[in-house]
Amino acid sequence: MRLRQIALVARELEPTVEALCDVLGIEVAFHDPGVEVFGLRNAVMPLGDTYLEVVSPAGPGTTAGRLLERRGGDGGYMVIVQSQDRAGDRARMEQLGVRIVWEASLDDAATLHLHPRDVGGAILSLDWMNPPESWRWAGPRWREVVKTGVTRAITGVELQADDPAAMARRWSEVLATPARSDGGEYAIALAGGTSAPLAGGGAIRFGKDRDGRGEGVSGFQVAAADPARVRERAQARGALRPDGSVALCGVRIEIA
Repeated sequence: MRLRQIALVARELEPTVEALCDVLGIEVAFHDPGVEVFGLRNAVMPLGDTYLEVVSPAGPGTTAGRLLERRGGDGGYMVIVQSQDRAGDRARMEQLGVRIVWEASLDDAATLHLHPRDVGGAILSLDWMNPPESWRWAGPRWREVVKTGVTRAITGVELQADDPAAMARRWSEVLATPARSDGGEYAIALAGGTSAPLAGGGAIRFGKDRDGRGEGVSGFQVAAADPARVRERAQARGALRPDGSVALCGVRIEIA
């Protein structure tokens, strides 16, 4: 399994995407018309062969809109993990009693969206790709717009919870990957693939509620080729935090 994409939710799509592209040195590859079925608009931006998505409600009555209200503004929305064992994943969800809220099966891609109440913290999606190094959700030309001079990849995501240990245990069961504890922090290290494009699976971390907004995606980690440039652009936008991380779209972006 490998952490492949993170989705954020924003009230205003265009200015949020513009700020993320400016600070992280990335470019939009795709606006997916398929998200209209959820009442959303979106933009998908590659960081190497990982992806950052921003979604925004196109009208009232959406799950994303309710999340914006419940958490008091922009923030994390979805975590997408690539898994090449569709049959095993489905069987495990049935055994664990995890509801599938939406699924799709295509020749080159398949996805299972898991009910957030059965997992905790976010919508978790388990996705399959053929070939494994492809990524249908980023559109047909994502390789043409990849820029790695500033940032190279998303390497981790963090979720906050009242009980991080319990959430880590549940995600561990769902992902069939052990969680480890280190000084009160909990993390799942995904194994990734064996080929070069899939080397390193990324980490999913679990911590205490830091901002009083309740459980959810609180941040993600980015490997940077030019950390100084990222922080310079963040500083210009008033988004640089005292600890050197970046605050955009209601989440904390750690730069390494």
